Amino acid sequence: MADRLDTLVARDGIPGVAAEVTGPDCGRWTVARGVADRETGRPMRTEDRLRIGSITKTFTATVVVQLAAEGRIALDAPVERHLPGLIRGNGYDGRRITVRQLLQHTSGLPDHVDAIAGQPLKEWRLRHYEPRELVALALTLPHPESTWSYSTTNYVLAGLIVEQVTGHRVEAEVNRRIVRPLGLRDTYWPGDRTGIQGPHSHSYFPDPDPGPDSNPGAPDGSPLRDGTTWNMTIGGAGGALVSTPADLDRFYRGLFGGRLLPARWLAEMKRTVPADPQRLWPGARYGLGLISSPLSCGGQWWGHGGTVPGGHRALGAVGPDGSGVALALTRVPDTDRAEEEFLAAIDTALCRTRNESGHPDDNPHQETT
Repeated sequence: MADRLDTLVARDGIPGVAAEVTGPDCGRWTVARGVADRETGRPMRTEDRLRIGSITKTFTATVVVQLAAEGRIALDAPVERHLPGLIRGNGYDGRRITVRQLLQHTSGLPDHVDAIAGQPLKEWRLRHYEPRELVALALTLPHPESTWSYSTTNYVLAGLIVEQVTGHRVEAEVNRRIVRPLGLRDTYWPGDRTGIQGPHSHSYFPDPDPGPDSNPGAPDGSPLRDGTTWNMTIGGAGGALVSTPADLDRFYRGLFGGRLLPARWLAEMKRTVPADPQRLWPGARYGLGLISSPLSCGGQWWGHGGTVPGGHRALGAVGPDGSGVALALTRVPDTDRAEEEFLAAIDTALCRTRNESGHPDDNPHQETT
């Protein structure tokens, strides 16, 4: 796996990468490459916090399914039952959309991010958004063309349903039901705080308005801008969390180890439909806040990936034998080759934990260059 991370840094222009892997035979090991901060040259570390983007969706979906297990939410009930009148207009109707369809991205709702991202960056990068404001923006957009259509708006709505059912904001319920029980000490909701608290990696994205003094960041010399400062209320219950590779690994192993849901309800999360390979990748399927993807060594991994506009990219997954991997990048891969290398790193880590005893790389524990 270390070779894959080397390639992501040296060939694909990712400033920093870090991974944590756990397995039944190889224990826990970590590896990091590149830098967490291009300005200072500080090395990347697996302990660094980062914005995990859409991995937040698994946290939110888990809380919704917990409430279903408690009999407080019916997964196949219409959204209208919990949020009367909110989804109306432009051909959208909450009476014909179920909670399950929100979590599965089969609701037919567009993504509010598409209504925002085309605006000048300075108008929305640091701006606060309310969940209902994001929903209203989504409803102005055209209907998606496909049955399965990835939409963070689905999870903003899921968060509002959690609030309606419990009387508490989704952030509080995630903290009470997941973060504290699993001891995820580096996982938190940033709210309107535009910086990341504690030790963290910076994130980078292609500079949309490069000037003569722009700092080249990619192998082709294209400039990068530091995207660490960002207001993530744009993602809300579908994309705002901050975490670390260690916490993500602990979360997914806790979920699949039965610490958060009874087996029957975890099985509900694992009921999948085919996902759009252009939006995810070939072979990917989507459940309730979970992605399944085939492994080259047989079977599949379960987990979720996440990106944020400022440049962080992350993925957490669990393999068939209960081994786990969490990977963090400080820049979103912007070529098919880089994305394939990112996914191959996940495959390599999980397949080696199944096929080898001991540590999956020649030099175990923390590696940083």
